[in-house]
Amino acid sequence: MAIIFNEQTKTITLHTKNTSYQMKIGNLSYLLHLYYGPSIGDEDMNYQVMQYDRGFSGNPYESRNARTFSLDAQPQEFSTQQQGDFRTASIEVVNTDGSYSYHGKALDYKISQGKYQLDTLPCVFANDKDTADSLEITLFDPVSSVKVVLLYGVFEEADIITRAVKVVNQGQGSIHLRKIMSVCLDFLNGADMDLVSLPGRYGQERQVERQPMTHHIHAIGSVRGSSSHQQNPFLILCDREASEDYGRCYGFSLMYSGNFLAEAELDQYDQLRLVMGINPKQFYYELKPGETFEGPEAVMAFSEHGFTGLSHLYHDFYRTNLCRSKFVKDVQRPVLINSWEAAFMDFDDVKLVEIAKAAKNMGVELLVMDDGWFGKRDDDNSGLGDWFVNENKIKCGLHKLVEQINQLGMKFGIWFEPEMVSEDSDLYRAHPDWAMEIPGRHAVRSRNQIALDMSRLEVQDYLIERINAILDDANIYYVKWDINRSLADIWSNVLPAEKQGEVYHRYILGLYRVMDEIILTHPDILFEGCSGGGGRYDPAMLHYYPQYWVSDNNNPIDRLKLHYGTSFVYPTCTMGAHISDSGKFVPLETKAVVAMCGTFGYELDATHLSKKEQELCKKQSDLFRKYYHITFEGDFYRLTNPFKPGNMTAWQHVTKDKRESLLSVVVTNLTFNGPQEYIRAKGLDPKAMYSVNGGKELHSGSALMNAGLPINREVPEYSAFQFHLARKGK
Repeated sequence: MAIIFNEQTKTITLHTKNTSYQMKIGNLSYLLHLYYGPSIGDEDMNYQVMQYDRGFSGNPYESRNARTFSLDAQPQEFSTQQQGDFRTASIEVVNTDGSYSYHGKALDYKISQGKYQLDTLPCVFANDKDTADSLEITLFDPVSSVKVVLLYGVFEEADIITRAVKVVNQGQGSIHLRKIMSVCLDFLNGADMDLVSLPGRYGQERQVERQPMTHHIHAIGSVRGSSSHQQNPFLILCDREASEDYGRCYGFSLMYSGNFLAEAELDQYDQLRLVMGINPKQFYYELKPGETFEGPEAVMAFSEHGFTGLSHLYHDFYRTNLCRSKFVKDVQRPVLINSWEAAFMDFDDVKLVEIAKAAKNMGVELLVMDDGWFGKRDDDNSGLGDWFVNENKIKCGLHKLVEQINQLGMKFGIWFEPEMVSEDSDLYRAHPDWAMEIPGRHAVRSRNQIALDMSRLEVQDYLIERINAILDDANIYYVKWDINRSLADIWSNVLPAEKQGEVYHRYILGLYRVMDEIILTHPDILFEGCSGGGGRYDPAMLHYYPQYWVSDNNNPIDRLKLHYGTSFVYPTCTMGAHISDSGKFVPLETKAVVAMCGTFGYELDATHLSKKEQELCKKQSDLFRKYYHITFEGDFYRLTNPFKPGNMTAWQHVTKDKRESLLSVVVTNLTFNGPQEYIRAKGLDPKAMYSVNGGKELHSGSALMNAGLPINREVPEYSAFQFHLARKGK
C-alpha cells in the first residue's frame, strides 16, 4: 500500500517510487502539511514544524493561553477561512446565517485500493498494471455542519499524486461557495523558489515566463470562460537554480477547462503557499442541504532532475492515464490535410475531391472538411448552430461525398463548433433564449458569434442529437471540435437571479456532458480539440481528445517557441501541428521538421503544389510514419531555449530503450563567418555506439552527448536538419 497512516504519530504518508508526501493530524485536530519531495521512508517530518509566539497572530480559541500555535504560521493541507490565517484561503463559504467562516478539522480518513473517480468532472484513471491507491480525509465544521472531503490519488510507479475536493452541506439550510481550491500546498521555506508559467495570447500561446517569488500573491488564471490563450492551468515551482537537467521542480496541472486560478503567496515568514482551483470571479454556488459540490482534479509531480525530469513524468502519465481513445496507443494517427487554408468557406464537393486527389500524391491519408459545410455559411456572419448539411455546397450529399473520398483510399473528417450560434441562423431565430445574453443588454460579439448557454439541458440535448446524427450518417473518421471566442454576457435564462453566479461552472459541466455523449460514444472517431488554436489546451480537454491544435499560427519559426512551451507539460502526441503556406521564406523541408514535433499534417491547397513539391511532401509524410514510434512514444528533450539568443533551435526524441533517437535542428539566425556550432544530444546510452542517418561511422552515446554533433554552416537561413541515431548491437 502506497498510503500509510501511523496511529502513534497521526501522520499520513503517501509514497511513490521516488517521492514522499506527508501530512499530520496535529494540534487541536488541524490537518497540517509536513513534506513533499524526495523519498523519506518512514521518517516523521513533524520535527520540521516549529512553533513560536509570533505576536499579533491569532490563536484558535481552544488553544487557550498557548500563543505559540497560530494558523497564520502553520503549514496546512487545506487552508481555513476566518480562523486567524490571513494568507490566501482554500475555501470561502457563506453560511446559512450569512457568516463568512469555515473551521474544518480532521474528522476521519479512508484508504482504499484503486483510483477515486469524480461524478461530474473528468479525471485521470488507473490502468490494470498501475499500482494506484486513494485517500479520503474528511474535514468537518461542527457549527455549520459543512464537510470537506480531500481526495488524494497515488500512482506509485508514475511518481504522480492527484488531488481533488468535495464540499458536502450536511446542515439544515443552504450555504454558498465563493471560492473552492482543489489543491493547497504549503512550503516551509520558499524564498529561493521561482514560479514558471505559460502565458500567451492568440497565435502565441504557452510562451514561457519565469519569475522569482517575492512577498506578494503571484496569481495566474483565466476569467474568459475557458482555460484561455492568455494562461494555461499549469505551473512549476522550482529552485532558483533549477535548469533543464538539474534542480527540484514541483508541477501543478489542473484538469479544468473553465475559469481557473492559481495563487502562490510568499508570506511574512518566507513560507510559500500554492492554491489552485476554480476562479472565484462570478462564482457563487448554492449548496442546499444534502448537496455535494466537486472541485476539479489537480495532477502534481515532483522531480529532482529539472524541467526535463518533470516533463517526462507528465508526458508519460498523460500518454497513458488521461485519454481512453484508441488513438493514444493502439492505432497510428493518419497524416491529414485540412481544407481551411486551402479554400476557407469557398468550396463545394467537387473542390474537396480535387484537393483529396492531389493530397493522395503527398502521402496524405485523411481529408478534413473544415468550416462552411453547414447551414447558410458562406462567411462567419451566419449559420453557426444549424448543424445540417448545406447541399448547395455538398451537392451530392455528405454520405456520397464521404464515399468518394473513401474510394480514393482516404479517410474523411469534419469540423464542428458546437458551443456557438450566429444571430443569422435558424437556431437563433427559433430559440433566441438559448444564447447567453444579459436581459436588456446587447451581447458582446466575437468573430460575429454568440455563445450558447451550455448549462441548459435542452441546448445540450440539441447538440448531442444533431452532431450524433451527422456522425452516424456517414463514415466519419475524424472530428475537429472548435470554439472561437471567449465567454462574455454570462447569463442563463432558466436560472433565477440568485443562481447566476453558477453559470460559468454549469457551462463547463454542460460541455463535459455533451462531450461524454458524443466523443465517448464514438470510440472509433479521432477527435481533435481546437479553440481559436490553442485557447483551451488543458488536461481536461485531453481527457476527451488525444490531440489538440497548438495554435492557429502555423509560422514554423513561431512554432518553435509554441512547441517548446507546450512541451513543458503536454507530450508531442497531443500537439496538433501542420505544414502551411505561412512562413514564405521557410523551406518546405523545415516546415516538415517542425510539424514532426507534433501530429503532422497539411493546411494548404494541394492542387496548387507542383509535382516536385508533392513528391517532397510524400517523402515527408513517409518520414513522419517511419519515426512515429520515436516521436509519439519516446522521451522528449529540449536541447536549446528559443526564448534565449542563439542561432538555432534543437530538440530530440529518444525511444524508451535508447535504441533510436530523432534529433531535430532548425537554423534561425546565421551570423556571417561565425563560430562552428555543435548540438549535444541527451538521453542516449553513453556506452553504446550509434550510427547517424544510417552512415557507417559510429559514435558513442557519450561523445554525442558531451561533444555533440557539428551543424553545417554552409546552408541557407531557416534550414533544418534531422539526425536519426540508431544504436548498433545489443
